[in-house]
Amino acid sequence: MNSLRPHRPALEGGLLALLAAGLFGASTPLLQYFGRGLGPFSTAALLYVGAALVGLLLRQPAKREAALRRSDLPRLLAVAGFGAALGPVALAWGLQRSSATGASLMLTLEALFTALLAWRLYGETMDRRVVLGLLALLGGGVLLVLDQGLHGSSQLLGLLAVLLATAAWGMDNSLSRALAERDPGQVVLAKAALGSAATALLAWLSGEALPAPLAALGLLAVGATGYGLSLRFYLLAQRAFGAARTGSVFAFAPFIGAAIAFALGDRSAGWGMVAGGALMLVGVILHLAESHAHEHQHEALVHEHAHRHDDGHHDHHHDPMPTGPHSHPHVHQPTRHSHAHVPDAHHTHSH
Repeated sequence: MNSLRPHRPALEGGLLALLAAGLFGASTPLLQYFGRGLGPFSTAALLYVGAALVGLLLRQPAKREAALRRSDLPRLLAVAGFGAALGPVALAWGLQRSSATGASLMLTLEALFTALLAWRLYGETMDRRVVLGLLALLGGGVLLVLDQGLHGSSQLLGLLAVLLATAAWGMDNSLSRALAERDPGQVVLAKAALGSAATALLAWLSGEALPAPLAALGLLAVGATGYGLSLRFYLLAQRAFGAARTGSVFAFAPFIGAAIAFALGDRSAGWGMVAGGALMLVGVILHLAESHAHEHQHEALVHEHAHRHDDGHHDHHHDPMPTGPHSHPHVHQPTRHSHAHVPDAHHTHSH
């Protein structure tokens, strides 16, 4: 085996997830601003048209990234249904009936749903610290619901709609884990095209009014950055260190959104919201403090994804040897070693 490249996979994945979190976090208060008075279906359609444009521009050639396959279509349809239709529609509806600060903080629960689904569907490890972090996230979400409930049933219904969006995106994140080894530009394009087509059809069938040009351009820009670029970085982070950990770092996004909402003049935070947000922040920090290293066995594996030859896991040969990331089907021979690792495509062993 080659010696392991001197880098920390959790740090690499964490930085990618933070980029995704920053872009998505900033999008929530902007979505509330540009989407004011618009129907939820047309709002979601415009967001994902913007995301599709980013996916179209960022596609990579087959020699650099593994292309989508026909067998990926069922998973793409499910990802688009949960993540590009149900999630944004529920969020757009909820944002019109709750404060931007409360809705932003409620989105932290996406990490809870993602981690639980990653544990159940993929067997990703969860130590005691992670479990405590998830409980803190859940407790913070309960406090937010109670705090908003005191402001009337409309605020509560809006926050519950945002909760539905987090559950939909948690399922989306878990399903998209299997697509993380594919070209992220193609995944963004396919998901966004399917989602925008479905929500545009629903907007037409329900008779939603067309948005004003400024609002439409604003939503396209929010979709391009907060949903297109953000999803690309999210997929790369999932590739680096798994679905659960990506979801946990991504949980910083709501705090970014809450800070921007406060800067834009939202002063709706009560003591319940402050306490709930603090508890959620504790949950995120606990989850990020996880460290995992032990001797482990790699079984024989054949797959295709973008890789390089200085990471200690790709020792096959080329003539000539390429430099930097490249993609092609390749074979991993059985081996056993010890190093810090995360549940990426090469570390799916049981514990």
